[in-house]
Amino acid sequence: MKKKLMSIFLGAVMAVTLAACGGSTGATIENTESKEETAEAEAPAETAEAEAAGEDFHIGIVTGSVSQSEDDRRGAEAFQAKYGEENVILAIYPDNFTEEQETTIQTIVNLSDDPAMKAIIVNQAVPGTTEAFRRIKEKRPDIICIAGESHEDLPEIGSAADLVVNNDFVARGYLMIRTAHELGCDTFVHISFPRHMSYETMSRRVAIMKEACNEFGMKFEMETAPDPTTDVGVPGAQAYILEHVPEWIEKYGTNSAYFCTNDAHTEPLLKMLLEHGGYFIEADLPSPLMGYPGALGIDLTAEAGDFEKILAKVEAAVVEKGGAGRFGTWAYSYGYTVSAGLAEHARNVILGTSELNDIDAISAAYGVFSPGAEWNGSNYTNVDTGVKSDNVFLIYQDTYIMGDPGHYMESTKVEVPEKYFTVK
Repeated sequence: MKKKLMSIFLGAVMAVTLAACGGSTGATIENTESKEETAEAEAPAETAEAEAAGEDFHIGIVTGSVSQSEDDRRGAEAFQAKYGEENVILAIYPDNFTEEQETTIQTIVNLSDDPAMKAIIVNQAVPGTTEAFRRIKEKRPDIICIAGESHEDLPEIGSAADLVVNNDFVARGYLMIRTAHELGCDTFVHISFPRHMSYETMSRRVAIMKEACNEFGMKFEMETAPDPTTDVGVPGAQAYILEHVPEWIEKYGTNSAYFCTNDAHTEPLLKMLLEHGGYFIEADLPSPLMGYPGALGIDLTAEAGDFEKILAKVEAAVVEKGGAGRFGTWAYSYGYTVSAGLAEHARNVILGTSELNDIDAISAAYGVFSPGAEWNGSNYTNVDTGVKSDNVFLIYQDTYIMGDPGHYMESTKVEVPEKYFTVK
């Protein structure tokens, strides 16, 4: 299964509020347009934003809270800032969405009560999103329902949503292990909990990681940590990570790489790895904002929305703490880009300038909020039936390893061996 490369070089989007960046910190993100070309390209973008207030439709975006998934929320806010609160309606599902599923469903469905609502995006599409979309379609079939980073089985949510876009758990399951091997790691440690491991995307990724470790002669280990949506909450889950990472480093050695499936676990994991050794290839939903600011104790208020500056500041702090060559990310936040990019794509579809299930159009919309980023992706294929979905897509961005200087791993150029697409 050859994957379709989506290289986005969109320097013309420099005017995007809260998302624009002036260039690159690495070789694979470039802005080669002249000032004159950029000025010409900015004019229609500014005109489009100025005219946005006159749109007679609304777009709704549902995300988790800042405490659970800050990047997702910030991306929704960036899209709202671009097109106006009068056109973009934001909502937040409960932190404890597993126990408050009916509240989650109702939060999503409530947006469809707005007669001007034309599209609803849910990122992350937590359990209950499929049912919410079904209820919306029963009364408002005209509303475009889009799921970003679904927690529910992809064939299931794909049957209710008009479009589903997830991170490429297949390719990344292989590429993270390959990257760890290239950096000199001999062990890969996967940290999760039963709820996440019940998801097809995560259980299949573990199987792929194990197979890749066998290929590269590495050990694969699994550790369990508390689920932040249970009674222990985020504080209890984070305290567990803080306590146990030093033990894991002693157990597995400093040439071990660590990966956690939960956003709330990321900050304490990074903090302990910076102090005790070990590697971190990238987060489950990668971003220089995912865990790094808190772990490093840095304030990024002045750099808000400028991912070139954000990455540079995070990288400098990592290097200062002795983490050069051991910590990675994506140059642009995945969660941020998904919230804003899917909403941008929905708007284009509503205006009639894009087709809903056109992967190039989706990537172009993502590019508005990740100018110049190199992506790769493909249609999702059901491993049990071999059927390729026409409305479910898997994507990923190149991995950037921070250092002095940092460098890209060129992951998007790697051909993932065919066998990994059928591993389960």
